Amino acid sequence: MVDVANKEVTHRVARAGGRIVMQPATLAMIRDGVAAKGDVLLVARVAAIAAAKRAADLIPLCHPLPITRVAVDFVLDEAASAVSAEAVVETVARTGVEMEALTAVSAGLLTVYDMCKAVDRGMRLDGIRLLEKSGGRSGHFVAPPLATFIPG
Repeated sequence: MVDVANKEVTHRVARAGGRIVMQPATLAMIRDGVAAKGDVLLVARVAAIAAAKRAADLIPLCHPLPITRVAVDFVLDEAASAVSAEAVVETVARTGVEMEALTAVSAGLLTVYDMCKAVDRGMRLDGIRLLEKSGGRSGHFVAPPLATFIPG
Protein backbone atom coordinates (compact mmCIF):
# COMPACT_ATOMS: atom_id res chain seq x y z
CA MET A 1 0.00 0.00 0.00
CA VAL A 2 1.06 3.57 -0.57
CA ASP A 3 2.06 5.41 2.62
CA VAL A 4 -0.49 8.19 3.17
CA ALA A 5 0.62 9.14 6.70
CA ASN A 6 1.97 12.52 5.59
CA LYS A 7 -1.04 13.43 3.47
CA GLU A 8 -3.51 15.98 4.76
CA VAL A 9 -6.88 14.85 6.07
CA THR A 10 -9.49 16.51 3.84
CA HIS A 11 -13.09 16.08 2.76
CA ARG A 12 -13.00 13.88 -0.32
CA VAL A 13 -15.78 13.00 -2.76
CA ALA A 14 -15.84 10.63 -5.71
CA ARG A 15 -18.62 10.07 -8.24
CA ALA A 16 -18.62 7.05 -10.55
CA GLY A 17 -21.05 5.79 -13.14
CA GLY A 18 -21.78 3.03 -15.59
CA ARG A 19 -24.65 1.12 -17.12
CA ILE A 20 -25.93 -2.31 -18.01
CA VAL A 21 -27.46 -2.78 -21.44
CA MET A 22 -30.17 -5.42 -21.89
CA GLN A 23 -33.08 -6.60 -23.95
CA PRO A 24 -36.13 -4.27 -23.88
CA ALA A 25 -38.21 -7.02 -22.23
CA THR A 26 -35.68 -7.27 -19.40
CA LEU A 27 -35.81 -3.52 -18.84
CA ALA A 28 -39.62 -3.69 -18.79
CA MET A 29 -39.45 -6.48 -16.20
CA ILE A 30 -37.25 -4.28 -13.98
CA ARG A 31 -39.44 -1.22 -14.55
CA ASP A 32 -42.63 -3.15 -13.76
CA GLY A 33 -41.16 -4.80 -10.65
CA VAL A 34 -41.93 -8.36 -11.76
CA ALA A 35 -38.48 -10.00 -11.63
CA ALA A 36 -38.60 -13.44 -10.00
CA LYS A 37 -35.92 -12.49 -7.46
CA GLY A 38 -37.73 -9.33 -6.33
CA ASP A 39 -37.17 -5.58 -6.59
CA VAL A 40 -34.03 -5.45 -8.75
CA LEU A 41 -33.07 -1.82 -8.16
CA LEU A 42 -33.71 -1.96 -4.42
CA VAL A 43 -31.42 -4.96 -4.02
CA ALA A 44 -28.85 -3.43 -6.39
CA ARG A 45 -28.77 -0.23 -4.31
CA VAL A 46 -28.15 -2.18 -1.10
CA ALA A 47 -25.43 -4.22 -2.83
CA ALA A 48 -23.76 -1.06 -4.12
CA ILE A 49 -23.70 0.56 -0.69
CA ALA A 50 -22.37 -2.61 0.94
CA ALA A 51 -19.68 -2.92 -1.75
CA ALA A 52 -18.50 0.67 -1.23
CA LYS A 53 -18.05 -0.12 2.45
CA ARG A 54 -16.02 -3.27 1.63
CA ALA A 55 -13.83 -2.02 -1.25
CA ALA A 56 -10.62 -2.51 0.75
CA ASP A 57 -11.57 -6.17 1.32
CA LEU A 58 -11.93 -6.73 -2.44
CA ILE A 59 -9.04 -4.67 -3.85
CA PRO A 60 -5.74 -5.78 -2.29
CA LEU A 61 -3.90 -2.43 -2.07
CA CYS A 62 -6.92 -0.22 -1.39
CA HIS A 63 -6.86 1.62 1.96
CA PRO A 64 -9.78 0.96 4.33
CA LEU A 65 -11.54 4.31 4.81
CA PRO A 66 -14.11 5.79 7.17
CA ILE A 67 -16.87 6.42 4.66
CA THR A 68 -19.21 9.22 5.74
CA ARG A 69 -21.75 8.94 2.90
CA VAL A 70 -22.73 6.65 0.04
CA ALA A 71 -25.54 7.58 -2.34
CA VAL A 72 -26.51 5.35 -5.27
CA ASP A 73 -29.03 6.16 -7.98
CA PHE A 74 -30.32 4.08 -10.88
CA VAL A 75 -32.01 5.48 -13.97
CA LEU A 76 -33.91 3.46 -16.55
CA ASP A 77 -33.01 4.47 -20.10
CA GLU A 78 -35.75 3.13 -22.36
CA ALA A 79 -34.14 4.45 -25.57
CA ALA A 80 -30.86 2.60 -24.90
CA SER A 81 -32.54 -0.36 -23.17
CA ALA A 82 -30.20 0.14 -20.23
CA VAL A 83 -30.04 0.85 -16.53
CA SER A 84 -27.54 3.54 -15.57
CA ALA A 85 -25.97 3.66 -12.12
CA GLU A 86 -24.24 6.50 -10.35
CA ALA A 87 -22.59 6.38 -6.94
CA VAL A 88 -21.30 9.24 -4.82
CA VAL A 89 -19.01 8.36 -1.93
CA GLU A 90 -17.61 10.77 0.66
CA THR A 91 -15.02 10.59 3.42
CA VAL A 92 -12.84 12.78 5.58
CA ALA A 93 -9.48 11.05 5.27
CA ARG A 94 -5.92 11.07 3.91
CA THR A 95 -6.81 9.36 0.62
CA GLY A 96 -9.70 9.44 -1.81
CA VAL A 97 -12.77 7.29 -2.32
CA GLU A 98 -12.54 6.69 -6.07
CA MET A 99 -12.21 2.92 -5.61
CA GLU A 100 -15.22 2.85 -3.30
CA ALA A 101 -17.38 4.69 -5.83
CA LEU A 102 -16.23 2.45 -8.69
CA THR A 103 -16.79 -0.66 -6.59
CA ALA A 104 -20.29 0.52 -5.69
CA VAL A 105 -21.26 1.01 -9.34
CA SER A 106 -19.74 -2.31 -10.37
CA ALA A 107 -21.45 -4.28 -7.62
CA GLY A 108 -24.78 -2.55 -8.22
CA LEU A 109 -24.72 -3.37 -11.92
CA LEU A 110 -23.51 -6.92 -11.28
CA THR A 111 -26.48 -7.35 -8.95
CA VAL A 112 -28.82 -6.27 -11.74
CA TYR A 113 -27.17 -8.90 -13.92
CA ASP A 114 -27.50 -11.57 -11.24
CA MET A 115 -31.16 -10.83 -10.62
CA CYS A 116 -32.04 -10.86 -14.34
CA LYS A 117 -29.65 -13.42 -15.84
CA ALA A 118 -32.30 -16.14 -15.99
CA VAL A 119 -34.15 -14.14 -18.65
CA ASP A 120 -31.25 -12.29 -20.34
CA ARG A 121 -27.73 -13.73 -20.26
CA GLY A 122 -26.62 -11.28 -22.96
CA MET A 123 -26.66 -8.21 -20.72
CA ARG A 124 -23.51 -6.08 -20.96
CA LEU A 125 -21.88 -3.83 -18.37
CA ASP A 126 -20.65 -0.71 -20.10
CA GLY A 127 -18.79 2.51 -19.39
CA ILE A 128 -17.93 2.03 -15.72
CA ARG A 129 -15.65 4.93 -14.86
CA LEU A 130 -14.78 7.71 -12.48
CA LEU A 131 -16.89 10.75 -13.34
CA GLU A 132 -15.61 13.23 -10.80
CA LYS A 133 -13.45 13.51 -7.69
CA SER A 134 -12.55 16.31 -5.35
CA GLY A 135 -10.41 16.82 -2.29
CA GLY A 136 -6.81 16.02 -1.62
CA ARG A 137 -3.55 17.08 -3.20
CA SER A 138 -4.48 16.30 -6.80
CA GLY A 139 -7.50 18.60 -6.68
CA HIS A 140 -10.69 18.43 -8.68
CA PHE A 141 -11.14 16.04 -11.60
CA VAL A 142 -14.08 15.86 -14.00
CA ALA A 143 -14.08 13.17 -16.68
CA PRO A 144 -14.55 14.30 -20.26
CA PRO A 145 -17.74 13.15 -22.00
CA LEU A 146 -17.37 9.65 -23.43
CA ALA A 147 -17.83 10.86 -27.00
CA THR A 148 -14.72 13.04 -26.77
CA PHE A 149 -12.57 10.80 -24.57
CA ILE A 150 -9.31 9.91 -26.30
CA PRO A 151 -7.13 7.45 -24.34
CA GLY A 152 -3.44 7.90 -24.02
